[in-house]
Amino acid sequence: MPQGTLPCYECRVLKWYMWSMTALQGSSFSRFRVEMTKIISLVYVVDDIFDFVGTLEELSLFTEAVKMWDTVAADSLPSYMRSCYNALYTITNEIAEMAEKKHGLNSINHLRKAWATLFDGFMVEARWLAIDQVPTAEDYLRNGVVTSGVPLTFVHIFTLMGCEQSIEALIDQMPSVISCPAKILRLQDDMGSAKDEAQEGFDGSYRDFYLKENPRCNRNDAEAHMRSLIAREWEELNRECLYTRTFSSNCTRVCLNTARMIGVMYSYNKEQRLLVLEDYAKMLIL
Repeated sequence: MPQGTLPCYECRVLKWYMWSMTALQGSSFSRFRVEMTKIISLVYVVDDIFDFVGTLEELSLFTEAVKMWDTVAADSLPSYMRSCYNALYTITNEIAEMAEKKHGLNSINHLRKAWATLFDGFMVEARWLAIDQVPTAEDYLRNGVVTSGVPLTFVHIFTLMGCEQSIEALIDQMPSVISCPAKILRLQDDMGSAKDEAQEGFDGSYRDFYLKENPRCNRNDAEAHMRSLIAREWEELNRECLYTRTFSSNCTRVCLNTARMIGVMYSYNKEQRLLVLEDYAKMLIL
């Protein structure tokens, strides 16, 4: 894997918690916000391990260890991966225990499956990069929904909230109330906002792959197309929230609030600052 400059995690902590602050509003969800922040931070760390640090062989071992879900399986991993794995394993088990105490359901196997699905998605991107394979824009976006980390995060939060629908169905079928925010986030991120995280575009973006498929289009054409896709996902999400209502109002509100926050999280100025987010954080916290 190409080596890059690792992002400044101190600059990300506020961002991680602001996702939770806006997605889960209300004093009754205080503990859930803490757990959601932990999951979001782990997604970022795992993403960076795949993007910047691990070799393909190491990443494959990392993925297999997650699927085995046993701390012994992590013994052969490099120390930095082992530390990440132990944190992932501990936090996920703690969330499963919290949900079991509150709702009487043992969901650890579903949470394990959600992590395995995320790691498989990252492995797809790693293999594309390793063999210089150029996926279609559609294939990239389909996999990007998974690697956005949105489905995984929602599975953990819905577990804590006692979502009445089968958690396994959320992973296998991924209803639109989950896939729409994930697509919106992936497309918004790929319109150039990843530069804040010191990424060099090693694993490509929807815009890059769209331009390869449509050589007569320029960057502005590609981004106009991406904005039209985002608008389409918003229409679908609004239909889900207003009419279909697959989940309880609390769970649906988490998805809607997350989607609303995406524009704030990626509204960088020329100095790569998130002034809107900074103002929003002051309003909520101070």
